[in-house]
Amino acid sequence: MSAATEPPTHNLSSRERCPKAAGLESLEHLVQSAEETPEPIPTTIKGCIPTWINGSFLRNGPGKFEFGEDKYVHWFDGMAMMHRFHIHNASVTYSSRFLRSDSYVQNLEKNRIVVSEFGTVASPDPCKSIFARFFSYFQAPQPTDNANVHFVKYKGDYYVSTETNYMRRVDPQSLETKEKVDWSQYIAVNAATAHPHYDRDRASYNMGNSYGRNGFFYNIIRVPPPPEGKSALEDSADLSGAEVICSIPADEPRKPSYYHSFVMSENYIVFIEQPIKLNLLKFMLYKIQGKSFHNILSWEPQYGTVFHLVDRRTGKKSPVKYRAAPMFTLHQINAYEDNGFLIMDMCCGDDGVVIGEFTLENLRRESGEAMDEFYNSLCRNLPRRYVLPLNVDENTPLDKNLITLHDCKATAMKTNPEEVYMTHEELHDDQLLQYGGLEFPQINYPEYNGRPYRYLYACGFGHVFADSLLKMDVHTKELKVWRYPGLYPSEPVFVASPRAAEEDDGVVLSVVVTPRKERSTFLLILDARTFTELGRAEVPVNIPCGTHGVFNDMS
Repeated sequence: MSAATEPPTHNLSSRERCPKAAGLESLEHLVQSAEETPEPIPTTIKGCIPTWINGSFLRNGPGKFEFGEDKYVHWFDGMAMMHRFHIHNASVTYSSRFLRSDSYVQNLEKNRIVVSEFGTVASPDPCKSIFARFFSYFQAPQPTDNANVHFVKYKGDYYVSTETNYMRRVDPQSLETKEKVDWSQYIAVNAATAHPHYDRDRASYNMGNSYGRNGFFYNIIRVPPPPEGKSALEDSADLSGAEVICSIPADEPRKPSYYHSFVMSENYIVFIEQPIKLNLLKFMLYKIQGKSFHNILSWEPQYGTVFHLVDRRTGKKSPVKYRAAPMFTLHQINAYEDNGFLIMDMCCGDDGVVIGEFTLENLRRESGEAMDEFYNSLCRNLPRRYVLPLNVDENTPLDKNLITLHDCKATAMKTNPEEVYMTHEELHDDQLLQYGGLEFPQINYPEYNGRPYRYLYACGFGHVFADSLLKMDVHTKELKVWRYPGLYPSEPVFVASPRAAEEDDGVVLSVVVTPRKERSTFLLILDARTFTELGRAEVPVNIPCGTHGVFNDMS
């Protein structure tokens, strides 16, 4: 690429553009082990709960951080705890259960950590001989089934999922743990994400890794819709018909990329190969070295970012590589096609070191200078728009901006016969910076995923954990904000009202926790249009900060 066509760069990183914090309070009480509440208990209603809401808000996340004298190192290691806020006739009940994973059961039986997690390596059994303990270091650890990231749905059944090859089917009403499901028993993958996409035929799509003699591959998975007339009595896991529709070889075979989600529009899937790299040699040796998984991830910006375009119907991968400057993304917002272009909105940062930093030691830092230092070192994620030209061929001119959409600041230039270099548009104005950027984005998914849309809902990060809820108009970049000192809301989930005529006709649900007062959790219900509070359901329990959730509509 010539100097004249070198893409513009920002002088400041996403972290540097957001104001530094001072005087942050400790969040230690939000990452403490909790007690489960297996039987539903009533909540205290303040305000008004719309009578049309009928279903369960299901949440997942780490909920137990020690067994006996053994303590987990990383927040991601905590044992999965499932929460259910059931809403019916303007009343709300709450229940919770620990996932009875093999990891949880074995740890509980031994009263110590016996299964390694993302950031914690299990110690050898002290009851073994010194020789047996030594040789145990050379045994490859089994992947965990501690599915503490998300609730997902395949063929009509709910599962809880993490980022290994194991999921657990669960009952969305009782939160009972059912059978363990191994992806590798259905298709040739070693792991899969906790963020599948769903099409309007109710088929599910996901991404999974595979590696072997032929190299490392990122695989696009399709699980068919539930069969017509499926009986409620058929109470067993069913991933039959799952298939890999495309295998994408890693751009750097010895250093494949970490990923948490992927892009899907009506006709395309895009896998983003970002420069958070997994060192395969260290991966093979990490057990011997006593290192946990997060220690073998590294931010290597010299590799840049590669977007791989795949036709969702045929599984055919485009020969064109779409490249961009190094960036880090966990969660996509939406993607849709417009006049020969694929518009992709996502939350992005300029530093991928952040994943390994969420140790419990860091999250439990004292108020003030110690917590400020940690927060101010973290990457800030901001919404960005990339626009991918779909019709690139031998006749496409070089070094010319191919994006012809009206009022679009993103660019894409063909730099050689099978390569396009893209720059992004900032999908926000400076107002967002004062809220620390945004993450955990949600939209009106059933109606607008893969289609042109206007509104997104997300968490603002003026602290290490979210301390505000945001609604953004992506046309005007205008923000609406819910924020109160000492309150920390979860990922917002949109629920459309019956016979909704507008995109934002409905409510937004979020679970709010606080470190300032014991047993003061509440379910918050906002009017999605005005972003003002309609009501809340207070529950007298402590709930740790969690990860993701879904609404199980029962209307």
